[in-house]
Amino acid sequence: MNFGQEIRELRKKEGLTQEQFALKLNVTRQAVSNWENDKNLPDLELLILMSRVFSISLDQLILGGTDMNNMTKKLVKDGQEGRRTQMHLTLTIIGAFLMVLGLACFVIKANSIEYIDDNGMLHENFYLLPVGYLLLVSGGLTSVLSAVFLYRFKKEQEKS
Repeated sequence: MNFGQEIRELRKKEGLTQEQFALKLNVTRQAVSNWENDKNLPDLELLILMSRVFSISLDQLILGGTDMNNMTKKLVKDGQEGRRTQMHLTLTIIGAFLMVLGLACFVIKANSIEYIDDNGMLHENFYLLPVGYLLLVSGGLTSVLSAVFLYRFKKEQEKS
């Protein structure tokens, strides 16, 4: 049974019109009609409210039995999107942080004092240049990977 049928049966079981059902949930009658006709799906907060108001378990409301309905698929898809978005954000932040560290190495190198001591030894922070380049390249690659990851995710969404 799909989610629209589940909502319609719940409403009829309670003996309510779409208008009365909508009033109990603080939504419009059109929203209820859209749910029942599978044109739209309620968000998770409304599902929890429905569960409480009509004393029905979330399992029964969402799953509607043993088969996956459109609401179950939506919740699974939303969870996957959330994880992917979080991964993209994390990779972007890491890439930006690495590039800032690389730039900081160049600034420190430019502002450090190089000198020759009494024994004729040159003292300079020569290691800051390769470390700075390494951090910049690593940050750039991480940012590119993040963009590729997001692009592939959007392509997958368009296919389904």
